[in-house]
Amino acid sequence: MTAVPQIKSADELKGQDPEYVSALEKIVISHAVNELHGARVFDEPAIALAPTPYAKWLTCRVAMEEYGHHVRFRELGEEMGIPGEKMVPESGKRPLSIFEFPLETWAEFCVIKLLADLAEIIQVEDLAMCSFHPLRNLARMTMPEERFHAQFGKDFTTEMLQTDEGRAEIQDAINRYYPYLPSFFGKPVSRNNEIFRKWGIKQRTNLEMRDDYIRRATELCEELGLSLPEVELAA
Repeated sequence: MTAVPQIKSADELKGQDPEYVSALEKIVISHAVNELHGARVFDEPAIALAPTPYAKWLTCRVAMEEYGHHVRFRELGEEMGIPGEKMVPESGKRPLSIFEFPLETWAEFCVIKLLADLAEIIQVEDLAMCSFHPLRNLARMTMPEERFHAQFGKDFTTEMLQTDEGRAEIQDAINRYYPYLPSFFGKPVSRNNEIFRKWGIKQRTNLEMRDDYIRRATELCEELGLSLPEVELAA
């Protein structure tokens, strides 16, 4: 069995197994690309959709923090020797399919923060025990902000649920957006995930994280008097 290293700085990656270094690079590039793309297509446009100055203020904070996550991952990547141009969507690295959802309403953005940021929390939880300490520390640093984003979604969703019209808009947004989310965790059987776990970069399988997400999302929606649509899951 491969001994899992505990690497405390980017400089210590020199001389490590190429498979380990490559796996770390994939994680960092993916996060850098998706944090930037998500901020562009969801968080910044949502400022214009926010219904009140207070909501706009908090949405600005969310957008700022999401751009900040990109900056932090990009900085870590550059410390690792990854060229900056590889850590933006223009590099050709395809962003996650959850960002293909066409954001048009405030209700949709509330649901995105409610459900997508819960998925992100689960991913970050897994990285918080990473064998590469700079990535582990970055995950722990961003976790409070991810939790704030999810709470933002819950708070503004709850506000909309106070009227019948708002409840209908929220449930409709869930019905249309939630089907994108299970694929956020990747294929249940994944060679990349096997390598991530082999080297202690991630702790759980994609399937374990997906099942945990579905459980938490179901409980959250039940708490709010909402429901998730049936989705055919990849085996």
